Amino acid sequence: MLEGTIGVEVGGETFEAGPGSVVAKPRGVPHAFWNGTDEPARILELIVPGGFERYFVELAQVFAQPGPPDLGALAAVAPRYELELDPDSVGRHAEAHGLELGAGRS
Repeated sequence: MLEGTIGVEVGGETFEAGPGSVVAKPRGVPHAFWNGTDEPARILELIVPGGFERYFVELAQVFAQPGPPDLGALAAVAPRYELELDPDSVGRHAEAHGLELGAGRS
């Protein structure tokens, strides 16, 4: 974590990560992260082996649309990167952590 605080869930364990924290997300272990504050959060993510950065380029296109993220569009990107998404987890995390989907986006 470079700046701010994020909520993290890795393998069913939930915790917060702040500046200086390191979070390991092993391949094949379900994970999620979110910014539950009104403050910006910046992370530096290292992914090995390379190539997975293209996933984030595609995600950026989905998140560039106004309003809450299109879960169908997110689900369409995932198989290209051998990912399994759990769309139900979005609502579960939003409710559990008081998150408003699409908040702060225009």
